[in-house]
Amino acid sequence: MKKLNILVANDDGIEARGLRALVDALTQRAGAEVYVFAPDGQRSAASHAITLHAPISVWPVEYDGAAMAFALDGTPSDCVAVGLKMLRLKGVEVDMVFAGINHGANVGTDIVYSGTVGAALEGSIQGYPSAAVSVDSHSATYFDYACDLAVDLVRKTGGEWDSDIMININTPNLPAEEIKGISNTIMGRREYINDVQVETEGEVTTFVYGGDPVLYESDENQFDVVALENGYASISALHKDMTAYEAGRMLADWRIGK
Repeated sequence: MKKLNILVANDDGIEARGLRALVDALTQRAGAEVYVFAPDGQRSAASHAITLHAPISVWPVEYDGAAMAFALDGTPSDCVAVGLKMLRLKGVEVDMVFAGINHGANVGTDIVYSGTVGAALEGSIQGYPSAAVSVDSHSATYFDYACDLAVDLVRKTGGEWDSDIMININTPNLPAEEIKGISNTIMGRREYINDVQVETEGEVTTFVYGGDPVLYESDENQFDVVALENGYASISALHKDMTAYEAGRMLADWRIGK
């Protein structure tokens, strides 16, 4: 297999441990040339936002193992779009895009909000096979299994799959030997208890996102959320086409504007 050029981005910032773990795995074990483009700070829950009304600043940083590394003051999706443009200008042909390793799972409806998934989705939109990788804890400490799956994805595909399909990998925050296995999953539901907390002081009301995820007692490991709760890694295939094809008949029956 040829030596692949992989652009790596994230939403936790250039200093994140998960990013460091993924870069090390892709360079040392998958034998890839890695190009890092990451935000200069925390950008979690940025979804697929891009910066339209301000310039995006980019500057080089020292990053052991990376062929090149840059920090940006934009979003995770900016990191991918700008990174691909910069590398094209430098004559570097990218083979794959990875986002992660995120500190916190990106499963269920949280996928919609995820800056990590947004970055990988930008890679897909730009026409590159792309993957998002996450560990199920905001204070993640166990990245080995997530790295194993990322390296295996590179080795077994060589970055050759339909770029319309984005791969979403999530692992429990457990030592590799304690993870029960791998489930090929579909998107489930991610719900939270007390997801928006309200505080009032005088005439000012403050709303804070937070809360604890609802835990499901189920053995339906085909859903990404449930698989993680049951101690399995989740791998799913996502698509940028959000069309609800099965609803076409409903719209026709409504005859809106006719």
